[in-house]
Amino acid sequence: MNDQIHSEGSDHEHGALGDAEYAEFMELAAQEGFDPEEVEGALGEAGHGPLPVLAVVGRPNVGKSTLVNRIIGRREAVVQDKPGVTRDRVSYEAEWAGRRFKVVDTGGWEQDVLGLDASVAAQAEYAIETADAVVFVVDATVGATDTDEAVVKLLRRAGKPVVLCANKVDGQSGEADATALWSLGLGEPHPVSSLHGRGTGDMLDAVLEALPEAPAQTFGTALGGPRRIALIGRPNVGKSSLLNKVAGEDRVVVNALAGTTRDPVDELIQLGGITWKFIDTAGIRRRVHLQEGADYYASLRTAAAVEKAEVAVILIDASESISVQDQRIITMAVDAGRAIVVAFNKWDTLDEERRYYLEREIETELAQIAWAPRVNVSAVTGRHMEKLVPAIETAIDGWETRVPTGRLNAFLGEIVASHPHPVRGGKQPRILFGTQAGIKPPRFVLFASGFLEHGYRRFVERRLREEFGFEGTPLHISVRVREKRGRKK
Repeated sequence: MNDQIHSEGSDHEHGALGDAEYAEFMELAAQEGFDPEEVEGALGEAGHGPLPVLAVVGRPNVGKSTLVNRIIGRREAVVQDKPGVTRDRVSYEAEWAGRRFKVVDTGGWEQDVLGLDASVAAQAEYAIETADAVVFVVDATVGATDTDEAVVKLLRRAGKPVVLCANKVDGQSGEADATALWSLGLGEPHPVSSLHGRGTGDMLDAVLEALPEAPAQTFGTALGGPRRIALIGRPNVGKSSLLNKVAGEDRVVVNALAGTTRDPVDELIQLGGITWKFIDTAGIRRRVHLQEGADYYASLRTAAAVEKAEVAVILIDASESISVQDQRIITMAVDAGRAIVVAFNKWDTLDEERRYYLEREIETELAQIAWAPRVNVSAVTGRHMEKLVPAIETAIDGWETRVPTGRLNAFLGEIVASHPHPVRGGKQPRILFGTQAGIKPPRFVLFASGFLEHGYRRFVERRLREEFGFEGTPLHISVRVREKRGRKK
């Protein structure tokens, strides 16, 4: 496992590929008619690890989503001429001057969620906490408001690099309005019209100066650093009880009232001769924008805890039907790229009938994570708690597994020969070759002669798991199609 960790954590210019493996791979790509720059780009995209994160923050209706669309170069973020259209946080990948980064559109802050000041703090604090740099958008035609001043205080406290965007400056007449924003004390205001694109290039140049080349890894490879395990699930599913049971003492408050835990609680715990850092999180009730009061704030902090963890232990109440909210929590962990263990709590309360129906529910409702290790536990009695650590270790091993390029291509050759892609429109696309470009989670890039249908990609993923394990981890598979002009005779 240590060798695998080192390969990801090193500054090797070829990512997960060694020099010899990289040279062999590029020769194979040239033989198949792929442009070397295209292959380099595909490897870079698939093997980058975490991208630097740029959060776009500001009060409602200052043009955040319009600016995000301008940065990513396409209309994806929903834009409408009224505040509060964006609700959930949405992230997109962007590129400027050859550098790639992730843009997070934090959305408008609903005044009725917690009251203005608190909802601003909740959204802004979460966005700032998880970002490497922040673009603070202010409406230059309105000027700095009390709400803007409140966000400035948060930005100063966080100490993250900030680029001040004076939006809605559509001509020379608006330059003076932008200049007035020096009063915020965040440095030079960059006059921008996100609607027309004016000034966005200069602003993005400043963004690249503020963003790190690669973000600091928040987990894993620090010498002696304990593995970070986030306990997530609906309220009152038993997360705090489970933490107390594995700790062997009452470390966190447990109450029958749902929602006792508000902030993530970190605890160092010795299990199986290893020190782990368990993070007890607040239960996630509903979609973020439907939450009220402290629940809204707590769900944002829980999402941040998952981002910083290596393994997400998803607790599900076995005595109740698997809900849409359980599935939403699972999706959050998968999208974050974390290793996953599913723990069915309160197993000791089940009768035979409930067990039968639960097994049917697992087959249908949790098919998307059939690859995740499963443990049936009781946080109250301690039943099967000893199985939790082996399941976590299995998930971490899968998360850090690396398949050599030669072995992977031999496997892909067998797939193409035994299960070719269906003929579509008189053509039969096929996988030409591929490589694993990264780990944590495993990321593959496949090069093909034509478009591979989604069903065939799922088949390839299933066969990868059967052949190489990857238990407990999501897999990221990207496909690059060869351009006809590049084909060598």
